[in-house]
Amino acid sequence: MNITVVGTGYVGLVQGACLSDLGNTVYCVDNNQAKIDMLKRGQIPIYEPGLEKVVEKNMAKGNLKVTTDLSLAIQEAEMIFIAVGTPPQEDGNADLQYVKAVATEIGKALNHYVIVVNKSTVPVGTGDMVRDLIAAEYEGDFEMCSNPEFLKEGSALEDFMKPDRVVVGLDTQDPKPRKMMAQLYAPLKAPIFFTDIKTAELTKYAANTFLAMQISFINSLSDFAEKTGANIVDVAAGMKLDKRIGERAFLSAGIGYGGSCFPKDVEALIAMTQRYDARSELLEQIKVVNQQQRHYTVNKIESMVGGTVIDKTIAIWGLSFKPNTDDIRESPAIDIAHILIDRGAEIRAYDPIAGENAIQVLPQGSVVNDKYTALQEADIILLATDWEEFKDIDWKRAKKVMKTAKLVDGRNLYHRQDVVDAGFEYDGIGV
Repeated sequence: MNITVVGTGYVGLVQGACLSDLGNTVYCVDNNQAKIDMLKRGQIPIYEPGLEKVVEKNMAKGNLKVTTDLSLAIQEAEMIFIAVGTPPQEDGNADLQYVKAVATEIGKALNHYVIVVNKSTVPVGTGDMVRDLIAAEYEGDFEMCSNPEFLKEGSALEDFMKPDRVVVGLDTQDPKPRKMMAQLYAPLKAPIFFTDIKTAELTKYAANTFLAMQISFINSLSDFAEKTGANIVDVAAGMKLDKRIGERAFLSAGIGYGGSCFPKDVEALIAMTQRYDARSELLEQIKVVNQQQRHYTVNKIESMVGGTVIDKTIAIWGLSFKPNTDDIRESPAIDIAHILIDRGAEIRAYDPIAGENAIQVLPQGSVVNDKYTALQEADIILLATDWEEFKDIDWKRAKKVMKTAKLVDGRNLYHRQDVVDAGFEYDGIGV
């Protein structure tokens, strides 16, 4: 098929690259000339394991093309995917200015039948709005579709190629778009769940909020577990053995969730429910617990260094919101760093990939290029992101360069006894 994807961020570039890898001819469109120039040079503007090779391979084959010219890109398109950002506004509602702008541009440039697919995470009812904006500019036939993404940064290629399911929202009774969407995703051999557009839109928010709820649920018990002598890691392991709960990757205590999806999607769903005067108490608590977890972690650090972090040096291992990504948006590690700085601490942080991004939001000189350099004369370590690199630590070397050997394990990555045997004072989250 001939596909156009508008937007070359985490969602759009993965969508375009993977569809081209399945044998489709794909145009990726972006109005950012610098991004397009990077892609033409074989570079990608984001860090996602394996993505650069897929982009390079399919651009060389001619399956994947990039441009800033939307009119050119949709001349032969059978489907147009809208995959632009929907960042949160101050009131929590999703900012749809980019979706609206693209919809209007598509309407002006269209001259044939296509399926327009919302891939961006958008509030319930956005499909109707996009349809109206296109129809205001284009009088011909087209079909509107919702096809939310369920990709995890750091494993996006595998998530795309081996999905649990593909959700497709269509309001029409015409079988043609349903057949086309089924044909597009047939190579993935995954269940395709067809529903209406509004249900598909809500399914995305519901899924992300449920995953965020798991994190906030187990974090809400971590303080209680610690105070009673229980081990929250074992509590979660015991819960996962219940067939009604199953293996829940997100049922892990830590410093909280972050990233480009969970925070804004929880906020947006809260804003949507409030707009309709519907119940939102549980949703609001998911957000509250997540924010409290940052302060809970800082309080642990303060307690271990004598009650205050004033004039203390805190080493932070990990700055991305999770491993295998350079994304620091809503990162708990960044939030905690700012809280520590506000309370009088000096921070020295290291991240294997996200360091360059973190330099833009942390004080000059606070981001270093080696995990042991971050420990120089440090009073304590905070393990904030559980990168693979941090699993193998020479604790004797770490202790030698630190002022005092203390560790707050914000991801429960280490076995307490191993760290204690190395001469460190250890504290985890709920253990």
